[in-house]
Amino acid sequence: MEMLFREARGAAENAYAPYSKFRVGAALLAADGTIFTGCNVENRSFGLTICAERSAVVQGISQGRRSFTALAIAAPDSAVPVGPCGACRQVLSEFMAPEAPIRFGGSGPERVDATMGELYPHDSLHDLAK
Repeated sequence: MEMLFREARGAAENAYAPYSKFRVGAALLAADGTIFTGCNVENRSFGLTICAERSAVVQGISQGRRSFTALAIAAPDSAVPVGPCGACRQVLSEFMAPEAPIRFGGSGPERVDATMGELYPHDSLHDLAK
């Protein structure tokens, strides 16, 4: 997970965040071992901003992957760890199992380790598939 976090921190360097000055990077591990990275891309119409996590998912999907097993998120402009927003949790739940590990952190040494199921409990998509 720490290697994935380093990849996410590197991806944050490519963020386009001229309005918030809040860069975020994500590294998403596909079931076949491929890592897809993404960064946030802002727009002056904030509703059109793309989060790093969804950017990484789109990278993976566009290259034919549909299953992801781990995720790391780095927010180097935050003193504290920052987890995925609600929209990203919804999208991630589409492609990650509830037990998939997720690590997130900010600029300091603190990291938060959770699972997809902890971040997005009562996931109706997976509940209906049972």
